[in-house]
Amino acid sequence: MRQPAPSSTPSRSVPGAVHRLVDVPGGRIHLLEQGTGPLVLLIHGFPETSYSWRHQLPALAEAGFRAVAVDVRGYGRSSAPRAVDAYRMTALVADNVAVVHALGEETATVVGHDWGSPIAANSALLRPDLFTAAAFLSVPYSPWSPVRPTEAFARIGGGEEFYISYFQEPGRAEAEIEPDVRGWLAGLYASLSADTMPPPDQGSPYFVPAGARMRDRFADGPLPSWLTEEDLDVYSAEFERTGLTGGLNRYRNVDRDWEDLAAWDGAVLTQPSLFLGGSLDSSTTWMADAIAAYPDTLPGLVSSHLIEGCGHWIQQERASEVNTLLTRWLHTVHA
Repeated sequence: MRQPAPSSTPSRSVPGAVHRLVDVPGGRIHLLEQGTGPLVLLIHGFPETSYSWRHQLPALAEAGFRAVAVDVRGYGRSSAPRAVDAYRMTALVADNVAVVHALGEETATVVGHDWGSPIAANSALLRPDLFTAAAFLSVPYSPWSPVRPTEAFARIGGGEEFYISYFQEPGRAEAEIEPDVRGWLAGLYASLSADTMPPPDQGSPYFVPAGARMRDRFADGPLPSWLTEEDLDVYSAEFERTGLTGGLNRYRNVDRDWEDLAAWDGAVLTQPSLFLGGSLDSSTTWMADAIAAYPDTLPGLVSSHLIEGCGHWIQQERASEVNTLLTRWLHTVHA
């Protein structure tokens, strides 16, 4: 078994955790680590960092697991290649594989939120020998589809532009976001949070009217209850330093992923799995059919839960409930 990389420093933002940088084929991945036991790899979404798992790291460590939250390629302190196609799904799976090996482990459970959910799913799909269980938060597991993603997104919204389509052109979303990163993040976090999301008649923040900006429909009020000013400072400082291009490049690879993964058409995930979603999260309502198909697509599903009154940022909005459900599932998987 490989030995863990020796270089680590205590984290000031997540007490009890340590920072570590590990080498991967595409550069280096930064991670936060806490606890000992079976490895649980935590993969964040957009626009977040490893900090989004700050409530899970100590809870999983206390439950007897080695909890490791990564900064996905292009985020935080991880490497950020310039090429757009460096952010294709297969590259991110390769990063996860390399992280597990660098930590001296032979297997891991992978847990993902938002974009981290399909990254976790594809890690388990492509390397079932390494990722022996998988959990998906907010974004349901959905197998490969015969419809090219950008064509499907272009048909959504009528006269308005779906946000993933809005993100496709390099530089376009950056021009909106980067003059006021902190304000844009605050607005997006609030708009998708249960206690601050705008009323339905205000228009969905996921759709951009012609000539408008995405942020024009963001909530403009107090921060959601789960997000302190200090939390927002952590996120905004990271994205002000790195920019948003690395995160946005994930969206710009949906067609490449579709081509790369076509051989997995019809493939199912047989590993023990878990799904946690928020009842007020658009991801769970838009993808209700994917959840209903779990008996076929996730035959190893242990449990699936919709948390009432919860929005999109599930592991931060409802940390205690997520920790309870996640650790219960992990103990079942590792019994």
